[in-house]
Amino acid sequence: MPPDLNSEDLQEDQDLFEHHRFVADKGQTFMRLDKFVTMRIENATRTRVQKGIELGSILVNGKVSKSNYQVKPGDTVTVVLPDPPKNPELIPENIPLDILYEDDELILINKSAGMVVHPGFNNYTGTLVNALLYHIRQLPKYSDDMRPGLVHRIDKDTSGIILIAKSEDALVYLAKQFFDHTINRVYNALVWGDMEKDQGTIRGNLARDLKDRRLSAVFSDENIGKHAVTHYKVLERFGFCTLVECTLETGRTHQIRAHMKHIGHPLFADEAYGGLKIVKHSRLPKYDHFIENLFNIMPRQALHARTLGFIHPKTRKPVHFEVELPEDFRTVLDKIRTYVR
Repeated sequence: MPPDLNSEDLQEDQDLFEHHRFVADKGQTFMRLDKFVTMRIENATRTRVQKGIELGSILVNGKVSKSNYQVKPGDTVTVVLPDPPKNPELIPENIPLDILYEDDELILINKSAGMVVHPGFNNYTGTLVNALLYHIRQLPKYSDDMRPGLVHRIDKDTSGIILIAKSEDALVYLAKQFFDHTINRVYNALVWGDMEKDQGTIRGNLARDLKDRRLSAVFSDENIGKHAVTHYKVLERFGFCTLVECTLETGRTHQIRAHMKHIGHPLFADEAYGGLKIVKHSRLPKYDHFIENLFNIMPRQALHARTLGFIHPKTRKPVHFEVELPEDFRTVLDKIRTYVR
């Protein structure tokens, strides 16, 4: 019998999962059940997966199993939980927005670094969605009550363009373009080190990092995570760091940040992915002090969603939007240019 858990424990499990089914392929090496499930469900933690297993909510070939069960080729693993509880009420808030464009179908926002896109656990106010609900009053809901109108996201500390649908038809039409990877998304990023090539492509499946579930990591096993492709081009070289343009072929969680770390060029000032570790450079005067000053100017990852191109849901014509780098990013680049001359 599973151990007794209080209502908060049950609530956590119900919040964590939707229904899932995984069939271990022929090349599957023997792997613990809790690890197998954790690696395949985005945002899952091993602790919560183990709770689900204890509650009998995770089955192997239709039967309750233990966390240490060794999943083998051909096994069918299913996650079955009750429907999640209703989300808390979203509160419209009078938060200023930098609106790039708006019509009856959609709105584009130049999001500042530091603004969370949508409400989540312990964070139900002060988000872009709260601001949008004040500005628009009514946003369409596709599958998640906490993310009305959203067809994509960018990280809290990433600045730049984000697209929001204002009608049900626009939401479906735009979401399909993101799903088909036909959206043109270009970012500017400042990365550590001198990139070896002027341009290139990074390919590698992304899934939750096994050591820190808040992060994404690159896996060589194509059966783990989601296919991810980032194209990059060098815009400017500074010796100890490089300004690059990144074009997303796919749009996974933390894709650019994880891919750049994977090839040894983490984003400048990106604490989560190793970007606060100063890359040594002996030929520049007072180098460490200079870098620390830059960290103070831009205390967040140097990543900016610069352009967005898509087919308009009403006119069915291609549209393209671009927004300049924010002040903190521009200031850092200007200081680097002066410093390395």
